[in-house]
Amino acid sequence: MKKLVILVFGLSFLACNEDDQVNLSLYNSNLSIIENLSNGVSVLDILNENNNDSSLLYGLEYFGGYIFYVDENDGSLIVATDYSEIGDVAWGDVFSLDTSAEIGSGDQNTQDIVQGNLSDHSIDGFEFGSDNYAFKIVTELEYNGYSDWFIPSSGSMAAIFDHVHSRGMGNFDESLFYWSSTKQGYNPYVMAFNLDWGGDAFFGSCVDVNGLLIARKVLN
Repeated sequence: MKKLVILVFGLSFLACNEDDQVNLSLYNSNLSIIENLSNGVSVLDILNENNNDSSLLYGLEYFGGYIFYVDENDGSLIVATDYSEIGDVAWGDVFSLDTSAEIGSGDQNTQDIVQGNLSDHSIDGFEFGSDNYAFKIVTELEYNGYSDWFIPSSGSMAAIFDHVHSRGMGNFDESLFYWSSTKQGYNPYVMAFNLDWGGDAFFGSCVDVNGLLIARKVLN
């Protein structure tokens, strides 16, 4: 009988312990958004618990950069960070190419520009003559523990300004012009993060040197 009592008590104790265990992958309103993310709570669950307010995630430092875009359909994110520590760098070969301004198109834009340099599309332009140019540097970059960086589009740059920099978050340098990966013909778009400029991308020149702002996509 004594053994039976001990066994029942032991099982009850284990059951209580199991009930007391916290499932960290479930949203916890007592924790911050970044703490929930770090615990493995999905972006969609966080949105569902916060009236789908994606702005709560903007500017948070996560997976190598600062969150500036949230896809409310699949929970994927795009983060960005300054990489001006390398100094101002060249665009590369000067040739005619149209790339997208859409948010999230920077990875494809970056690949298209690198391919244009490899394919020697500068017959009607100017051959840079080196692999030490912005887009090649970024495609080979390992930074903050990740190696899938790209240069964001002009639309993404505007979102970075609006969703991160204008809120006093991020690490972007107001003294620089940054390359974007958006281009119309021979004209690349650049972006300044000085608040007086208003956060709009504008035409630069492929023969200039500018700072690097890099981005990567985070699947959730």
